[in-house]
Amino acid sequence: MTDQVHDGRRRSHLTVAVAAVLVVLLLLGALLVRQFVAQPFTVPSASMEPALQPGDLILADRSDRDTAERGQVVVFDGSGYFGTDGAGASGRFWVKRVIAVGGDRVTCCTDAGAITVNGEALEEPYLPAGTVPSEIPFDLEVPQGRMFVLGDNRGDSTDSRNLLGAPGGGMIPVSRVVGSVDAIAWPLSRRGAL
Repeated sequence: MTDQVHDGRRRSHLTVAVAAVLVVLLLLGALLVRQFVAQPFTVPSASMEPALQPGDLILADRSDRDTAERGQVVVFDGSGYFGTDGAGASGRFWVKRVIAVGGDRVTCCTDAGAITVNGEALEEPYLPAGTVPSEIPFDLEVPQGRMFVLGDNRGDSTDSRNLLGAPGGGMIPVSRVVGSVDAIAWPLSRRGAL
């Protein structure tokens, strides 16, 4: 009978050890996915409406970190460049659309009201109906390694236009990009590509 008790204890200890190893492997796998594949973020404000709504869960594609292309929606670390959010709390991660990158000349606005990048009028089908591309005039060249970003909901967005006199001139280092956003993961009713 003693052998049966010892066998039962050995099996119990083995089961606990296997479970512990599985939990550690799952946690390690989740950390690796977050670091190298996709990192989840919740949209905190209406600055990217109508494409993104407050509360939407988005996944930043980590394979695109430290890169930026015109037209991409990116999540970036704005600490030290973008101040506080509307709630007065320090907002570290921001989601905005890349309008111009290093070497681009970005200007607002033409007589027709369009923003131009390198002299070409920017088509912005993602703007809410009736939205003016910008009520803040600007004409600048984006330094190499930086990006000029705007929210789609220009009337309710703190972005590069608002921070032209701030450190960095409102232009964020591309090295601050966490990843690009191509889709909404949650809620299910809004799930899909941008």
